[in-house]
Amino acid sequence: MSVASGQRRQAMKMRSPVQKKHARIEIIPLIDIMFFLLASFMMVSLSQTHMKGLPVNLPAPNPAQQQPPPVKDYVAIRVTEGALIYFDNVPVLEDDVLPRLFELQKQNPQAKISLSAEPLALHGVVMSVLDKARQARIAKIGFQIKTASPQGAPGTVPPPAAPPPPPK
Repeated sequence: MSVASGQRRQAMKMRSPVQKKHARIEIIPLIDIMFFLLASFMMVSLSQTHMKGLPVNLPAPNPAQQQPPPVKDYVAIRVTEGALIYFDNVPVLEDDVLPRLFELQKQNPQAKISLSAEPLALHGVVMSVLDKARQARIAKIGFQIKTASPQGAPGTVPPPAAPPPPPK
């Protein structure tokens, strides 16, 4: 009996060459499926809603009750050579600049001005327009400035060119 019981014990201790796998629950595919189902149900429920409304008879606009045009809050002033001044591309005499600026400020106290000048415009005329804008108590003034061209400004001397290569 001792020999047989010893053989049984050894048989019990021997392990199988195939490893035993434990069952696992993978949660990542489960999450993917749940998001897919959620998105599918949301799309189906959104396609089933029907927007229904009641027909309404709106009053027609009356020409007598039309609103006045909106108040202008921006004016582009351009000074060209020869002391010509333009308000939104409309020529204005130099004597009419100050009254028009006062009228603009009276219509809209928050009015803005964009002041630009051509390269050959006189500096004094530009400063005169700026002073008149300040007299009219217009506080928001912007300046349009163009970048210098690669060749330089008109009237400037171009940079010296590289000397030619020596003859061979």
